[in-house]
Amino acid sequence: MDLSIVSGIVNIIIINLVLSGDNAVVIALASRGLPDEYRKKAIFWGATLAVVLRIALTFAAAVLLKIPFVQLVGGLLLAWIALKLLYPEEEHCDVGDQECVSNFRKAIMTILWADLLMSLDNVLAVAGAAGGNIYLLVFGIALSIPIVLAGSTLLSAVMRKHPWLVYVGAGVLAWTAGKMVVEDKFLEGFLHGIPWGEIAIPLAITVLVLLAGRYVRQTKATATEEA
Repeated sequence: MDLSIVSGIVNIIIINLVLSGDNAVVIALASRGLPDEYRKKAIFWGATLAVVLRIALTFAAAVLLKIPFVQLVGGLLLAWIALKLLYPEEEHCDVGDQECVSNFRKAIMTILWADLLMSLDNVLAVAGAAGGNIYLLVFGIALSIPIVLAGSTLLSAVMRKHPWLVYVGAGVLAWTAGKMVVEDKFLEGFLHGIPWGEIAIPLAITVLVLLAGRYVRQTKATATEEA
């Protein structure tokens, strides 16, 4: 096997393991409050949507990421999603209830938007590692399916047992949002004049999201106790 092919395969595996983690986190966070039947469906369809979006964006990612404000807006939207995922879970519902169906649809829409925003970077990274080889590109997209499925299933189970990990997951998404913001073509020139700007901005966004999320959760908990 050609050395460049082997190198491309190894790079794609590493990229998928690193970047698919964000998709797994958002799926786990969005589905954690659903009954088991709906949670499994949300994980399956969330992973499926992530892959479908990567396929659809494969040929557009390189162009989109060069357009000013695309990553800036996308990063801010992803930060908002990270904050929304820190909101207290809905009351427990039974399978088949209209409330459960509504919560399931909300989870799917949250996953869809987050997947759309995060898929741009993933697609571009995999396409770069493939080096124009269509077979490697297909391999990279196909590999993301089991990684996202397994990762989101595992994370969802762990988060249900250890609720404090919700903050870790939201922090990962907020940091990803911050990295998208600083990589925006419009902001690149300004960041050179800001000391440690490429770290300070993602850190600031992450801290703001976590503090705001904690405030919302505590306010909701206090209101519930008083009621």
